Order: sequence, then structure tokens, then C-alpha cells
Amino acid sequence: MKVSSVGEMRAMDRRAIEEFGISEELLMENAGRAAYEVLSREWGVAGRRYVLCCGAGNNGGDGFVAARHILSGGGIPRVFLFGDPDRFRGAAKTNFAILSKLPVEVNRVSDAVAIRSAILHADGIIDALFGTGLDRDVDGLCRKAIDLINASGRPVLSLDIPSGVHGDTGEILGAAVRADHTVAFGLPKIGNMLYPGFGLCGRLHVSHISFPPSLYDDEAIPVETNASIPLPQREPTAHKGSVGDVLFIAGAAGYFGAPYFSAMSLLKAGGGYARLAAPWSMTPFLATRGSEIVFVPQAETTEGSLSLKNKDTLLACARRADMVVIGPGLSLAEETQELVRELAAGIERPLLVDGDGITALADRPEILQGRCAPTILTPHPGEMSRLTDQSVSEIENGRIPILRGACADLKAWIVLKGAHSLIGTPDGRVFINLSGNPGMATAGAGDVLTGTIAAMSGLGLPLEAAVRKGVFLHGFAGDLAAADKGEDGITAQDILNYLPYALKQDREGLDEQIAGRYDVPLIA
Repeated sequence: MKVSSVGEMRAMDRRAIEEFGISEELLMENAGRAAYEVLSREWGVAGRRYVLCCGAGNNGGDGFVAARHILSGGGIPRVFLFGDPDRFRGAAKTNFAILSKLPVEVNRVSDAVAIRSAILHADGIIDALFGTGLDRDVDGLCRKAIDLINASGRPVLSLDIPSGVHGDTGEILGAAVRADHTVAFGLPKIGNMLYPGFGLCGRLHVSHISFPPSLYDDEAIPVETNASIPLPQREPTAHKGSVGDVLFIAGAAGYFGAPYFSAMSLLKAGGGYARLAAPWSMTPFLATRGSEIVFVPQAETTEGSLSLKNKDTLLACARRADMVVIGPGLSLAEETQELVRELAAGIERPLLVDGDGITALADRPEILQGRCAPTILTPHPGEMSRLTDQSVSEIENGRIPILRGACADLKAWIVLKGAHSLIGTPDGRVFINLSGNPGMATAGAGDVLTGTIAAMSGLGLPLEAAVRKGVFLHGFAGDLAAADKGEDGITAQDILNYLPYALKQDREGLDEQIAGRYDVPLIA
């Protein structure tokens, strides 16, 4: 499903009205009706009391439509108006006028005390204060109302986005409603899908509000969710060399886990041949954990990291591989960092760069820009900061535009890890991945991701699809681990161990409960 910015949604509204003759009043009616459908399905309407907190813009107008439908359905709506009703324009003004003629209690709020009693005696609350147009911190009476809503313990339905969440970033503007359900209109907004906003939406629903597909599926919208990609079938005649032969250049003294998890995850995710080029002194210890890995021991520095003298040997190994992974646990030793730079410039196979490999290349963008074969980067926010020369806080508040800029500049596919991980492409598209959980914030989890992505390429998916599928299955394996063990205490080994089960369930078709975690249901 496509995910729009606030500006893109405004443009869609305009096109719906001007090109297709869908009036503003009809769009608002569809939005309010969709909200009512969620309300009716989740909590029921007849005989139930609902408080509607309505702002002075179109989000408030959507609330007026919902109030009218609640009344028609046998419920008891009480509308509390935040702002001057004389400010209403267009469809919001029309729907306010209609509501004023109905037996619905409408109160203009002058202090928070006026709504406290109503909220505490309500069966549910509809949040129609701000919608996606908010671009400043919430204060004054609206902030007090949000605090009351959050403290009430009553179920909350937010219209379009929880009030107080920035529609383009998901950040909280001072204070924000904590909803149990949110119904987004037209398309989910970026703020609905990125944390912390996503965590405040509760169960997210979407109504296309009668937009034609040419609007909500427009290829000009560059952001979408990371939808399911079918896994290729394994051929009956498959052998280890035909389902992925990957060279891993990884490991240094003190970093035994990273090379093991990255190479072993290729095999656990269905890949055939994992070759691990690690310092020779580490190899016997790694072999006791992963005897299925093929080891290519390498000369090391006095610090126990890979020596620059390995360059020609590693380039020759890379020519025999389908893909090369470089970086997990390599260390920041200068000689090894220079080895990474020279290898990245010389390797003519698809190259996945992670961890210390990203640090080695961060201040040498020309190496990545000059590569002829595809490049995949898998940074966490700190590594992304080094790649883009932006602070971590700037990245967290502008993840999508910064990611798009970096992909275009470096001519690379970039997986910006986090909740939710983002997959960016060189042509500017971004996919928001919905699998995964906080328990995966553990050492080694990113190393498992590298091998999982490489395995998807080995199974036959085109590179972009392999990156997307690898990110999804990595998160899915973590979700399966959390379902069995709980989120606390998940380790990289757990994620690794659940990879085969993730592939099995994916091939057999996710059951309804699991699939529901990774989609956004449509409301007609």
C-alpha cells in the first residue's frame, strides 16, 4: 500500500475534486462514514455514549459527519468544539450547519473542566482535533484535552492520525493522543507508519474515501509498505552452488559473533554456500560453532584484524562468488579500513556493506559512486549519520527524505535499520517494513540480517526484491521468536534459529493472525 506525505494527500484531494468531480462534501462524508464503520464494528453504537473532540478545521468536519452517523445508528454523540465555529469553511461549515439542526449536544469548550465529566461518563472518545495539518507544538486547552483523553481509560478512535502527531515524520508535537484505533483517509500518512506516531495509532485502518486507483496507486508516490514478495520455489535439482554462493569478509579479535551470525544466517535462510574470510587465528573457534561454513582463513594484523596484504586473495575469491558481504565485526583498525576501501573499489559482484565496512567508506563516497555492480548498505542511525554527515536526531526526524537523498547520492540500496526499518532504492522509492519487534534490539541481530538478504538473492530473487524480502523475513523470524519466548531476552541466535520457520510459514501462507500484523485493513 502506498504511504503519502501530507502534501501529497492535499494534492490528491485537489485532483479528486478538480479532475474527477468528487466534491469536498462527498470526501468528508466518506471519511466520517469510514470512521463510523470502525466505531460500529469495534465497540458498537446503539445506546452507547460517545464524546467527539472536534477542532476548527476539516478534521473537525470529519468528526461532525461521524457524530451524525452515531446519532442515526442509535448512539448518543456529544460534540465538544475546540475553536471558533465562525472559522469553518467549505464542507466543514456545511456539516456543522447540518449537525446544528439535529438533536445533538454541541458545546464550545472554554476550559478543560467542561469536558472532564463527559469523558469519564463516555463509552468511547473520537479524536478529531487536528488531523495531519498540525505543524507546531500542542499547547493550551487542546493539550489539556489530550491529557484528559489519555488519562481517561476510555477507548479512543482518532481520525486520520492521532492529534499531536506530525503527519510527515511521526514525531510528537508536545503531546499526542494515544488511540486504540485510527482510520486514515485516502492513504496512511508517513506519520501513521513511523515511530513514535505508529505506536500511538493503535490498530490502523485505511479508507480510500472513494478515490480512484489512479490517485492512491500513483507511481509518483515514492513511499509504500514493504508488501509480501513470493519466495521462488526450490528446484528439485538444486545444489549448494545454485542457491547462493556468498563470500563474507568479516571478523576481528574480540568480534567472534558477527562473522558467525552473518555467514550462518545465509544457510539458515536457505542459501547454499557461505564462505567466510576471517583472520586465521579466529577460524578454529568459529568452526566449532558453524562447521557448515566454508572457511577461508586470512592473514591478520598485530591487532588481530584483516591485513591489507589479503587484498588480491580476497578479490580472487570475490570473482567466484555470487555476492560479497563485507564489514561485520571487522574492527576500525586503519589497515583493515583501507582494505575495505580497496576491496569495495575492486569487487565486481553485488556488494553488501555493513557495520565497520560502512564506517570505512563513509568519508569516501566516490568509491560507492564509482562502483559498476550493485551496492547494498545496511546502516543503523549512527552509521547513517556518518554516511550523510547528518546528526542522529536529524536522521530520526527526517528518515525518509535523508534516506532518499543518500540512496541517490551513493547509487545504492540502503536499509536504514530501526523501528520500522526503511528500504531505500537508488531511484528514490522507499519501502516501510512492518515486521520485527523491540526484542530484536540486541547485539548480532544486524549480522543475521546481512546473511538473510544475501540468501534471498541466492534463492533467485532480483536484487531489490531480495533486499526487501530479507528485511521482512529477518523481522518475521524475530516476531516468531518473540511469540514463543517473549521479547525480553531474544538473542541473535534466537533470530537465526527461527529463520527456517519464518521461511516455512511464508511459503505456506501466513495465517490470518500473523498476516494481520503486517497489513493495513481497508474500510469501504
